[in-house]
Amino acid sequence: MTVTDSSSSLACRVDPVVVERQVAARLLSPNFNRWAEQAAAAGHCTSPIRLTGSATTLDKTTGEVLSTYSTTGEPDGVLYVRCGNRRASVCPSCSHEYKGDTWHLLAAGAAGGMKGVPESVAAHPMVFATVTAPSFGPVHTTRTGQGGLGRCHPRRRVVCQHGRPVGCNAVHADGDSRLGQPLCRDCYRYTEHVVWQWHAPELWRRFTITLRRRLAARLGMTQTRLVQLARLSFAKVAEFQRRGVIHFHALIRLDGPASAVTGEHPFPVPLVDVPAEVLADVIRETAALVAYDAPPASDGEPGLRLRFGKQVDARPVTSTASRDDGREQSRDLHPETVAAYIAKYATKACEEFGLPQRLRSPEAAARLGVNAHICRLLATVLDVASTGGEHYAGLVRWAAMLGFRGHFSTKSRRYSTTLGRLRTARKRWQLQRLRGESCDEGTTGWQDDDPAEDSTLVLSDWALAGIGWLTAGDAALAATGSDGVRDWRDAKVRTRSHPSTSARTYGT
Repeated sequence: MTVTDSSSSLACRVDPVVVERQVAARLLSPNFNRWAEQAAAAGHCTSPIRLTGSATTLDKTTGEVLSTYSTTGEPDGVLYVRCGNRRASVCPSCSHEYKGDTWHLLAAGAAGGMKGVPESVAAHPMVFATVTAPSFGPVHTTRTGQGGLGRCHPRRRVVCQHGRPVGCNAVHADGDSRLGQPLCRDCYRYTEHVVWQWHAPELWRRFTITLRRRLAARLGMTQTRLVQLARLSFAKVAEFQRRGVIHFHALIRLDGPASAVTGEHPFPVPLVDVPAEVLADVIRETAALVAYDAPPASDGEPGLRLRFGKQVDARPVTSTASRDDGREQSRDLHPETVAAYIAKYATKACEEFGLPQRLRSPEAAARLGVNAHICRLLATVLDVASTGGEHYAGLVRWAAMLGFRGHFSTKSRRYSTTLGRLRTARKRWQLQRLRGESCDEGTTGWQDDDPAEDSTLVLSDWALAGIGWLTAGDAALAATGSDGVRDWRDAKVRTRSHPSTSARTYGT
């Protein structure tokens, strides 16, 4: 059974008896061990890319052929390569690897001591900030009172202009299907919601610009002088709230100026004394000030002034804080705790609302069981795209993201390492293991040059053969292997130097 599309649900579409026969045939095949090695090398990906071709490694100096590889000798005649999709609902294996890379990227910039980032960055002023969207109308929510969970919107029996109650005396538990739903969908400002979501990346950009200005003003100096003394670095992750709107989590750190960067000190200390508490205060002040005047969503309507919401959280991050303290238990946060908290959102999108990729029809969403609020948002996205002119025409392409067009995980240039360097280091570590060389997981791959790479030349010729496993049985075996490997990696990380630290679940 050959497939050319994703095999994530292939096993579910085939008769279980057929799947069992395919699994047995693969397990009993004489080349199963080699197939299993291929599946492991592809990370037990849900929908691996199948390639045919060959590669030859030559010595650059002598022209000697060091090694050759061809897919003709493989069990299925193909090479399996990861799909690389970061969404957990599409490929749990590749998503888990991306989540681990994101954790390392965030933790390296927060705690240092890994991935080429020195431990000294942990002493820099650093803040974990959360900025949210404003209210577009009351929605069902959870509240915490002195005695535990409180009522949603405790009010007297008053109704809105549409005859619906403006309050809710229910106590909602996590998992309640009403959470995030408007009390009155006719009162809810859907157009404003979509317009804010569309321009959220621009609002964040203006936030970073204004933050530098406000920090300079707080220190009593010009922006030019601040650039000579310090530089702001950040890593940001976007998260969807239950009501279907984005908010941002960010680690914001103050470093030394670019002029102080050297090979020995790539992350210099700031040349001005700014306590983390002061930086947190400036962040809260900036979030309240920044604004963007958005174009009107249709002809004849006024434009909207967009701002962040009133719920802004800014807390110092220090290596002296306890790793076991949750966000609500301690004022100061540990770098690894924060990194684990925000890394998990790098692999999420609108799938948690039941919206698959490329879905643009609210009617199709309703047939999939998506709740009425999200369907209404999807319809509003399409309406604004058709009436908003050139400013909102691109909304159609981002309908499945409810109008959010930004990246879920971004960082400033000098925050820490990069995903590209993480992947290069992983490849070098794997090559060193194949060569039988000693490997240090903490330092391998972070040198700028690899002598082995400089002395060799690889000539390759590849062609796409398809996407996905060849049979539903292979897909089932890969899924089982993927689950086992993820569980083993998570358990291994939890039992490293800090056995009680659950935050490091996302390391690899």
